[in-house]
Amino acid sequence: MVLVMVPGLGFLYSGLARRKSALSLIWACMFSASVITFQWYFWGYSLAFSQYATNGFIGDLQKFGLMKTLGAPSPGSPLIPDLLYAFYQMQFCSVTAAIVVGAVAERGRLIPMMVFIFCWATIVYCPVACWVWNINGWAFKWGVLDYAGGGPVEIVSGMSALAYSMILGRRQEKMMLNFRPHNVSLITLGTVLLWFGWLGFNGGSAFGANLRATVACWNSNLTAMFAAFTWVLLDWRLARKWSMVGWCSGCISGLVAATPASGFIPPWASVILGIVTGVVCNFATKIKFWIKIDDALDVFAEHGVAGMVGLLFNGLFGAGYIIGLDGVNTGLFPGGWIKHNWKQLYIQFAYIVACTAYAFVVSALLAFIINKIPGLHLRASEEAELLGMDDDQLGEFAYDYVEVRRDYLAWTPAKNDPIGTEHAIPQGDRHGISQHSQMLEGKAPSEGSEYGHAHTGIAGDRHAMAMGSEREKA
Repeated sequence: MVLVMVPGLGFLYSGLARRKSALSLIWACMFSASVITFQWYFWGYSLAFSQYATNGFIGDLQKFGLMKTLGAPSPGSPLIPDLLYAFYQMQFCSVTAAIVVGAVAERGRLIPMMVFIFCWATIVYCPVACWVWNINGWAFKWGVLDYAGGGPVEIVSGMSALAYSMILGRRQEKMMLNFRPHNVSLITLGTVLLWFGWLGFNGGSAFGANLRATVACWNSNLTAMFAAFTWVLLDWRLARKWSMVGWCSGCISGLVAATPASGFIPPWASVILGIVTGVVCNFATKIKFWIKIDDALDVFAEHGVAGMVGLLFNGLFGAGYIIGLDGVNTGLFPGGWIKHNWKQLYIQFAYIVACTAYAFVVSALLAFIINKIPGLHLRASEEAELLGMDDDQLGEFAYDYVEVRRDYLAWTPAKNDPIGTEHAIPQGDRHGISQHSQMLEGKAPSEGSEYGHAHTGIAGDRHAMAMGSEREKA
């Protein structure tokens, strides 16, 4: 179930982007899963969950290449073998990496991002996962409540994406005018896949078919639906229209907030969590304009901020009897503020600050260093951004590319334009449509060109249909 979240994120990001960069985001999400599978097998699991290291910050390499990882009880639960737990946690890391790759949207090169993902998983994700989920981690010993990854999954992904976007730079301003998602159906499909996978993400973190897993699933749905409801109402007050994108955004932010909290708080608190998350994350989408960082897909607002809200709710509404429903962790936690455990909120807040600062600073430094390595510059060229990441990075497209002509004409100066042609793209046949020089002059593919009827495809078919229609009229 968890693994379906990776293509779900790909479809979500693809729908949110322009059509000319749609496939590149699906590719980035899927290929990042390949990178993480190798990293987790190679040393990621050992760095995050090896019980032999006692420094409280990061594990050692005792389980390098899954050595000593077979049928022994896992760090997460004595009911689950170590090898199965390693596979489950690999999917968590894969999902987190797929969230982060949204930072490359519409202007980032893919291979440097994959290099970043491998290094990021090693020095950012694995340490934070060790803090809170390894029995020797400092946050685990301190009593931090993080059920399914508010810190290592949500805050880390949100802050890392924000840091990468900062180093990558903003998209061209003129290309951002009148920007809107190109395919709301894909956004909805991606959201539904994420919703389905999240039930395995949160419900499965109880490590058994028990009442705590059931409560976690209920809490996840309640938080998601009330957050979606709240987000849609907030969007309606501005546009006086109902927004499907708003529903999807609210649903995702609610699922994110439920990630750290669904296994700790009662269902009635999840309703409050959903409403608060919908309000906070909706307004958090404005932060990127204040700080002038082009977080194109709102990863920071919907993951980083929502993860913080969920962690704080653990400090307020955490209940010991919810934890004990798994039959293993009975009587270990006195509860949050509502149970007069006043210090829990401070512990949660300190953990949030630590995760936020560490993820942002280290991710920014890592992206900055990779950007300075010859051949690994993060940003695609201005011409490539105009053409689209699908063509520049992949050479394949999510849709028939006849629409490229519209974008060329909209954003490329005319041939004799006094403004100049500094943004022009070299001439050449672009996938059977027409030469760039003809596009600049507004000619159809067949006007004075050897490319006219020699090529097949939609452009030529439309021309032939138009000619046939004229003959019929005559």
